[in-house]
Amino acid sequence: MNTETILILIVIGLAAGTLSGLVGVGGGIIIVPALVFFLGFSQQAAQGTSLGLLLLPAGILAVINYYKQGFIDLKVVGIMCAAFVFGGWLGSKLALSMSQEVVKKIFAVVLFYTAFKMMGWDLVFFKWVKGLF
Repeated sequence: MNTETILILIVIGLAAGTLSGLVGVGGGIIIVPALVFFLGFSQQAAQGTSLGLLLLPAGILAVINYYKQGFIDLKVVGIMCAAFVFGGWLGSKLALSMSQEVVKKIFAVVLFYTAFKMMGWDLVFFKWVKGLF
């Protein structure tokens, strides 16, 4: 691995970590696209790398900070964690059975939907999607 690649990975990690601590995002919104666009990863390799990175060690300090301030409900975390484990397994099986192009399109739709929803433009998005079909 060359110095340029290491620097790109550090920048991606810092951006994703900062956004993760700030607004709870990072993997799908920062890491996956950055690995695909800047380092030429396949969609599946980027998603797998992102998931590998985001396991417990990467987020533990942010979790401790939020927990100390009373912003983590451990019951909710436990339930969602169990569902997330199964969902992660199921999603990875699905993604690995599809072509990279299909997975990229699904990923893009999820990002667009999230962006439009967050902006309050969800009706415009649904009308646009409906118009495609």
